[in-house]
Amino acid sequence: MPGSLLRFLLFAAATYGGIVAVATMFQRSLQYFPFGEPGTPAEAAVPDMREVFLTTADGLSLLSWYAPARNGRPTILYLHGNGFNLSARGPLVRPYLDAGYGMLLLSWRGYGGNPGKPTEAGLIEDGRAALTFLNDEGVPGERLVLYGESLGSGIAVPLAVEMRVGGVVLEAPFTSAVDVGRGYYWYLPVRWLMWDRYDSASRITGINAPLLIVHGTSDRIVPVEMGKRLFALAVEPKELALVEGATHDGLAEKASAEILDFLGRHLPDRVHPD
Repeated sequence: MPGSLLRFLLFAAATYGGIVAVATMFQRSLQYFPFGEPGTPAEAAVPDMREVFLTTADGLSLLSWYAPARNGRPTILYLHGNGFNLSARGPLVRPYLDAGYGMLLLSWRGYGGNPGKPTEAGLIEDGRAALTFLNDEGVPGERLVLYGESLGSGIAVPLAVEMRVGGVVLEAPFTSAVDVGRGYYWYLPVRWLMWDRYDSASRITGINAPLLIVHGTSDRIVPVEMGKRLFALAVEPKELALVEGATHDGLAEKASAEILDFLGRHLPDRVHPD
């Protein structure tokens, strides 16, 4: 082998090794995008919600927003995606509040001024803290809906496996974070490097509650094929709602009617006798 070619190959190998090392070291900066302070519920168009603080098993205090259910409706634990903060979700949950559903908007560790740094294990602990809070508020599991938005679907699935709940809604869910990462970083050995894997495909068969998967057909961030695959793996009862032309960021508003219909059929109002 000529010396110039050998030098080139060694340089290329060293350069690629450096790229892999940097991507591995900073991978969580590529996976989580916390952004700014959340402001107040009133500023986010949800003045009927109040600020609460949830305590995690590892001692963090997480600012979140809560409104109790009305008129015998269930409560939704909303697990948001990997970007921004609570203020971006206020308008998205407005239809459910208007319909009388209880709502806990959980803010992850490291998001919206909360302490800690996001990791898969940490976010699952945050979800467990939210379940503890709702239990203390008198919300039984059978009257609880886990709503996972994008990244939040990767937390909703294991929580639904751990605890019997009334229903599960997965908005634009992925089969695993590894599968998403491989689509973006095809030139890296993502399968071997990724720490926070959120492997919903291997867990979803453990959900034994009514399940709704909603996905936009024009989603370029999490391809609709991932939602279809999770639906195929899940056990009954399950429903799949494909929203024609909806993108990743535009799905929530377009899917709210489908979600409200699903909740109304599977978790009817509980009427208390006088």
